[in-house]
Amino acid sequence: MNENFLTNVNVSHLREAFKESDQVGIDNDFCIVNMKFRRRERALNFPFRFDGILLVWCIKGQLSISINLNEYILKENTLFLCVPGNIFKLNEIISDDEELHYVCIAMSREFAADQKVDVNKTFSNGLSLMDDPSVALSEEESTMIAEYLDMMGKVAESDLTYRKECIQSLWTSMIYIFAGVLDNRAKTKDPAESTNRSRLLFEQFISLVAKYHGQYRKVGFYADKLCLTPKYLSKLIKNATGRSAPEWIDAYVILEAKNMLKYSNETIKEIVYKLNFPNQSVFYKFFKARTGMTPSEYRNS
Repeated sequence: MNENFLTNVNVSHLREAFKESDQVGIDNDFCIVNMKFRRRERALNFPFRFDGILLVWCIKGQLSISINLNEYILKENTLFLCVPGNIFKLNEIISDDEELHYVCIAMSREFAADQKVDVNKTFSNGLSLMDDPSVALSEEESTMIAEYLDMMGKVAESDLTYRKECIQSLWTSMIYIFAGVLDNRAKTKDPAESTNRSRLLFEQFISLVAKYHGQYRKVGFYADKLCLTPKYLSKLIKNATGRSAPEWIDAYVILEAKNMLKYSNETIKEIVYKLNFPNQSVFYKFFKARTGMTPSEYRNS
């Protein structure tokens, strides 16, 4: 695949990228890749959008992963979640002297949708997933994850009539375990919990931003969708997350712009059009004010 393009990858592509002996799965719906690092082998070391849910568990060693152009170092017993639409890249092992062992669990968007689990809502404490989509596991939590993965692998290799349904049920449990771990960590860091209404409104707001940021950048649009005044929405979002509503909207726009500048052959004029800016001058000012660089400087950096 050409690294100059932002590639869309699904479970089928993922399975093709790894050796058959390293994986188990069900058609193009679900797979588990159990990978022990081979120094000269590289897979998925280009940026791509994954059309589904991707969970990476670093069991031994250290692994570098990029999500939305931000690099994260996964250490031993760290779990990492990539939700649909994120830009993902599997980088290198940190130390050549250290063995790396990680497990990658992937599920298609359609297969995941059948579980009736709203990932963004489940991880609402998760501002988390945008700021830091990883969590260090305790020994007890690691044991639970390992047991679920072992069961999922056995079911995937079986000829059970309802093996898809079994996998979906086990996966749902894993998602809730991960969400629970994040929730507990958040409470430990900040005992003052947001109200349920604030959390619900943030979930609805960020879902709208993810969908419409390329077309609408004014808080008023999102406030209208939520039947609130712009001032009240901004206050709720600021109190719940520490970031203002315009900052969240701008963050999504800048992320999209950065991804297109770095990983596509789109001209800046085309990017301006796709992100609904009136002209290149306005886009340049917007981008530089938030990154300290012009779009051209960022593309060439």
